[in-house]
Amino acid sequence: MLGTNNSTTALTAPADDLFAIVPSDTVDLATVPKALYCAVAGNVALRGTGNTTITIPVVAGQIVPIRARRVMATGTTATMVGLA
Repeated sequence: MLGTNNSTTALTAPADDLFAIVPSDTVDLATVPKALYCAVAGNVALRGTGNTTITIPVVAGQIVPIRARRVMATGTTATMVGLA
């Protein structure tokens, strides 16, 4: 992953980009984020990079430190933002 000055950023470094997430049961995210930010509370169904899917409750303002490769449409009621 490249930072804003074209240097590589570590996974532990703060995010330097963000993107809206459109949940899908069939399409992976274009970028695997460092974490997810919850903009609107609800449930989020995630598929991790290891191909495990889980649904968790989230509250507005919560940062979920999971490198999700997909946010599933089925089971997701929260609005999420990717932090890359």
